[in-house]
Amino acid sequence: MRRRQVLALGLGLAVSGLASAAGCGAGRAPGRGVRGRFAIVPGGERWTRVAQALGTAAWDAGFAVSREGEATRITVTGLPALAAAALNDGPTLLDTATPLARLAGEIEVVVVPAASKFRDFDDFGAHLLARPGETMLAGGPRGEPDHLLFGLVARGLGADTRQVVYTGYPSSEDVAEALLGGKAAAAAGTLADWRHDIRTGRFKALAVSCAHRVDGIDAPSLLESGVRVDFAAWCAAVGPHGMSGDTRDAALEMCEAVSRSAPWREVCRRRGWSALPLFGDDFALWLGTEIGRTRGVLRDLGLVTTTGTTCSGSCADGH
Repeated sequence: MRRRQVLALGLGLAVSGLASAAGCGAGRAPGRGVRGRFAIVPGGERWTRVAQALGTAAWDAGFAVSREGEATRITVTGLPALAAAALNDGPTLLDTATPLARLAGEIEVVVVPAASKFRDFDDFGAHLLARPGETMLAGGPRGEPDHLLFGLVARGLGADTRQVVYTGYPSSEDVAEALLGGKAAAAAGTLADWRHDIRTGRFKALAVSCAHRVDGIDAPSLLESGVRVDFAAWCAAVGPHGMSGDTRDAALEMCEAVSRSAPWREVCRRRGWSALPLFGDDFALWLGTEIGRTRGVLRDLGLVTTTGTTCSGSCADGH
């Protein structure tokens, strides 16, 4: 199969949320040499669990976490927010916030029903390359990580991305029904959502989106399958736009300490999140490339143009 290799260095790591660190209480005195007081909040419901975990780990590390007083607001957000800004031709995170740290993310998986005609990813890829308009794909809402992943896969295979037909559904249960009902040939979603059904044999994993195989899942990585995509739905911590040097330094100190802490590593393990720590200027540089990459994939899918947002056959709702 002819494959044009496309490197996607991380459209990767979005994690569903954690409950606001405001729930940690009114505050706590800073620990040894720690500056600042932080209110850690989710940038949307999907990030409430991430924000709660970040706040709890910061509290345990001796940082002041509060919902009151002079607390610096730290917002947890991620890849879906980046895509939404591109779809709505709105300002980017670099325009509205101060990048602090990329935190973690969720690996995605491409799945088909157990009785699918696609025996493996090569079968699926050959079909998508030859007949993209006849390869019905499904996943979460259009323009979000599942859709982005299929855009990257199509581009990596050398398929006509504009012809990709994708239906977005509100939940993995709805996606499963579409697969079993013949409304979709393949789907993408977080490994956490599909792991049980893969293990029970109800669905078959064709490939995982990270750069390596995953323990307990009998499927190659996309890289191993010849598509140079290393992807996860990422989440990050950002501060207010224009944070001062001292305030930013204190927030970075908190993010770095949490990323090294045992409580954070444990919650990532329990939740099935992959840690992808990147801080400060390095994260801001990466975020700039990620913004361009996300908009490029959405443009390839026909969802974004240079003059505004359009929607073609690739963004069917179907539910």
